[in-house]
Amino acid sequence: MNPFAVPPKTLLTAVLVAVLALAGAILTTLPAAAATVRTDTAYVLINRNSAKALDVYELATADGAAINQYSRNDGAWQQWTFLDSGGGWYRLRSAHSGKVLDLPTAADGVQLVQNADRNDARQQFRLADSADGHVRLINRNSGKALEAWEWTTADGGRISQYQDLDGANQQWLLVPTPAAAGTFNNPVKRNGPDPWLQYHNGYYYLATTTWNSTVTMRRADTLAGLATATDQVVFDLAGRANGCCNMWAPEFHLINGHWYLYYTAGQNVTDYNPTQRLHVLESSGTDPMGPYTFKADLGSEWALDASVLTVGGKLYLMGTYGGDGAGQSNFIQRLTNPWTPTGSRVRFSSPTLSWEQQTGAVNEGPEPLYHNGKVMVVYSASACWGPDYKLGLLTLTGTDPLNPAHWTKKPTPVFQRSDTNGVYAPGHNGFFRSPDGTEDWIVYHANDSASGGCDMNRSTRAQKFTWNADGTPNFGTPARLGVTLTAPSGE
Repeated sequence: MNPFAVPPKTLLTAVLVAVLALAGAILTTLPAAAATVRTDTAYVLINRNSAKALDVYELATADGAAINQYSRNDGAWQQWTFLDSGGGWYRLRSAHSGKVLDLPTAADGVQLVQNADRNDARQQFRLADSADGHVRLINRNSGKALEAWEWTTADGGRISQYQDLDGANQQWLLVPTPAAAGTFNNPVKRNGPDPWLQYHNGYYYLATTTWNSTVTMRRADTLAGLATATDQVVFDLAGRANGCCNMWAPEFHLINGHWYLYYTAGQNVTDYNPTQRLHVLESSGTDPMGPYTFKADLGSEWALDASVLTVGGKLYLMGTYGGDGAGQSNFIQRLTNPWTPTGSRVRFSSPTLSWEQQTGAVNEGPEPLYHNGKVMVVYSASACWGPDYKLGLLTLTGTDPLNPAHWTKKPTPVFQRSDTNGVYAPGHNGFFRSPDGTEDWIVYHANDSASGGCDMNRSTRAQKFTWNADGTPNFGTPARLGVTLTAPSGE
């Protein structure tokens, strides 16, 4: 840092006091003017000095997590709603975490954090007008202003408090969101691994892994709205002998007027892998959120990632199994109805190629994709706990889905990590159509760093894709987190 370009606090204060003294002025705290704010609107707060946005740093959701500044992307982690505390005081609540801004002490330089809403003086701020439409945020407990500490302009730069000097690093521009209708930012859901998303009767419905004893779902009338929608429990697994816990990879399919929700769950044991099994629920009608009743167990051995394929009017159960010497592989079996497998189970893809064996040899998560009469399955390959988890493609080039020779594997991946965009381990996908039916979209999870694991920190993301001349999907490159994307057509 150049001490002459960015003066330290002590030097800055001394200079200001000296100037005011020479002019015969008395240094006083600048009074708040009648700055106004809407409580029904989320705002992005842009620091005048750095042009960076107030940001839930590293997309944290925990109490005590740091609030810093970062390049503006208008993601939910940069959106703040003002909650009225009365008397001109407000709390600022994050659209990403649901937590509010908090200054733990009255000391100069204390790190701004987020915490559960207590509505006390440490969490309350008033607005003071500054030049050109900017405001200062004055904390009720300390009487000090929020600022980019030590005039930092860096991504990740600390946000703290200091006496109210009305410097550019204490001035914030309140930009109402959404910045433009018909846009959204990834992630669609933070902490949302193994996503399944469908658009039905005016709403998007999203279910993801919970890793506990509940199956949950959220809904919104826009894709952007899913980021702040509430997860609702649609089924409680508690009490089931071999499927109480560790719920993974939910999928819901509308078949013959009912939604069938397939999921993986097992016993509540530390080594959960040996106990995981496939199960299915049935809805009472056509509402994706149920109510649901338990319908059937779909096997008595280790398995995961159930999905349903339809070929020639016949239903097939796809899932991931191991133990036959070929490694973790994808299998297919005939269904006489949505809850009853019948006949032999056949392995139709296994990790035979080098890009399917990075960190671990894995094929899993088979998902159906149909286009112009072509039947395809997109699957996840390599280890989910490594950065090179990715998607592969199988095409039914024969007529019998139960004949492995009738499936052709594309020799190269169709969707994989992007170091340029900071997206790692993109996989476990699903597909949905835009509200007007004109666009095809992929939903998937990914990590923010190469060190990300196979856990709840993976986030749900979505993006539009196109088609190659041969009728296969062109998924492109996974989009950078926080980039503003055009929403699905017809919203």
